[in-house]
Amino acid sequence: MATTADLSRGAFIKFNGELMQVLEYEHRTPGNLRAFYQVKMRNVRSGKLAENRFRAGEAIEFVRVETRDYQYLYLDGDSMVCMDNSTYEQVYVDKILVGEAFKFIKEGINLLIAFDEDNNAISATLPPSIVVEITYSEPGIKGDTATNTLKPATIDTGAEVRVPLFVNTGEKIRIDTVTGEYIERVK
Repeated sequence: MATTADLSRGAFIKFNGELMQVLEYEHRTPGNLRAFYQVKMRNVRSGKLAENRFRAGEAIEFVRVETRDYQYLYLDGDSMVCMDNSTYEQVYVDKILVGEAFKFIKEGINLLIAFDEDNNAISATLPPSIVVEITYSEPGIKGDTATNTLKPATIDTGAEVRVPLFVNTGEKIRIDTVTGEYIERVK
């Protein structure tokens, strides 16, 4: 059994019979009281946040999670069909695991999928940024680059993002998959 000293961000632990991922933790030693760890966690199944206070040195059950690189092929109902890049084995993964970033997924993109001990998919993450093409945007007017104003634009996955005024239809841009924000134009 591991203890609270082994905690790290992103670690998976069993807490109250549920699989939780550690989002952040802080070791506190208040005055003449005993030291403790304040831990913020996310339930992997439901997505709910939880906080708990662990005594220093308390035993914690860590769960071994294996991550593998998969390529997204297509959507089958509410499941994404993904292929292992090394064995070409196909797996079905719920699109809920990707969360809000699902609107940026297109065929051929690589995902990092985490599996628990029973080989069930528990999380899927996109790369930090992806390159997409703008399919529709209002045309920019010459001289509109002085301000930091943004306009709506539709990308090739069907999602809508906010881009600077100088970006036009047909151009490729890089966007952040976590926040959905414009990063830069790609040549």
